[in-house]
Amino acid sequence: MQTRREQILAAAAELFARHGFHGVGIDEIGAAVGVSGPALYRHFRSKDAMLGEMLTSISETLLAGGQERRDAHEPGEVLGALIRFHVDFALDNPALITVQERNLGNLTDPDRRRVRALQRRYVEVWVQAIRDTTDGVDEPTARAAAHAVFGLINSTPHSRHLGRDGMATMLREMAVSALAGVRPGQQGESGLPAVS
Repeated sequence: MQTRREQILAAAAELFARHGFHGVGIDEIGAAVGVSGPALYRHFRSKDAMLGEMLTSISETLLAGGQERRDAHEPGEVLGALIRFHVDFALDNPALITVQERNLGNLTDPDRRRVRALQRRYVEVWVQAIRDTTDGVDEPTARAAAHAVFGLINSTPHSRHLGRDGMATMLREMAVSALAGVRPGQQGESGLPAVS
């Protein structure tokens, strides 16, 4: 059962994803959860505070999920677990992924710094997993590969042409294929895991 704050954030995420942060007023968010706009101020001091909590929460969830998979798997298995986790998160939270991709610049400076710090830590989990899976790949290459895979996975949160399971399978396979192209310098072979 969602708390009232969670209901407000979920409604705001849907509206921000559809109309953009600046295209949504406090009254519209209130109407989406059945209260007046000013009543939202009992839960959040401002629309900016809603966005800050929303994007901080996404980043905390991704980091915690990434760390859990890192800690629960052998090094050679972590990357496959991370791919599955991120694909599932993107497909199950399309509005949040859209808001995250489009609205980082709308955060207050303190919120932006916090979100960026959390995102960097999540990327580092991926960087280590890529380096553990592909011999000789340096840190900048692994970091670029992680960001490229995020772009691939996060680009399709609303696409349901294949249904939820079909999209998940396709995105997992595409992510593995994309990471198979990661090479140390111009040479080397990748031994990436299957994630089906």
